[in-house]
Amino acid sequence: MSRVGKAPVQLPKNVSVEVGSNNVVKVKGPKGEIAHQLDLDINVKVEDGHLVVSRPTDQKRHKALHGTYRAILNNMVKGVSEGFKKEMEMVGVGYRAEVTKQVLTLQVGYSHPIMLLLPEEIKASAKQDKGQNPIITLESYDNDLLGLVAAKIRSIRKPEPYKGKGIKFVGEVLRRKAGKSASKK
Repeated sequence: MSRVGKAPVQLPKNVSVEVGSNNVVKVKGPKGEIAHQLDLDINVKVEDGHLVVSRPTDQKRHKALHGTYRAILNNMVKGVSEGFKKEMEMVGVGYRAEVTKQVLTLQVGYSHPIMLLLPEEIKASAKQDKGQNPIITLESYDNDLLGLVAAKIRSIRKPEPYKGKGIKFVGEVLRRKAGKSASKK
């Protein structure tokens, strides 16, 4: 049996889970509400403060879905109770970020500013201290959506391997390359 799939998901006191028709699981908590449709073969039950995911057979397909859906449900529970946060760093001369309501405006070396309309579920902030790189902070209760938006922001100006300029996640280690002058010695 899947090590991830067989572990029950602990439900905090302020989180409620409802399994509806067509295997739609709704999770409500203080930060928000998320619904996700699971495969009809996967069984989900709420048993004394735990969410238990089980599979009907040991088919390869069922084994693959078992751990995946348990991880998705765990992220849903964690999201509505605690929330998720991603920080991105902008490395480059003149790179700036500004957030007004749900619009993120980036100046990352193009001739024009890039404006992104963020979904309502995501709260964004940008800060820049003197002498430091600008930091964009994204917070949400939906981990999937947060990752999607963060990847979209990063794709605007990916970090390049020679100088490391671009938008990267805080703590991300980049593979750096030696330039053309390194080979002449």
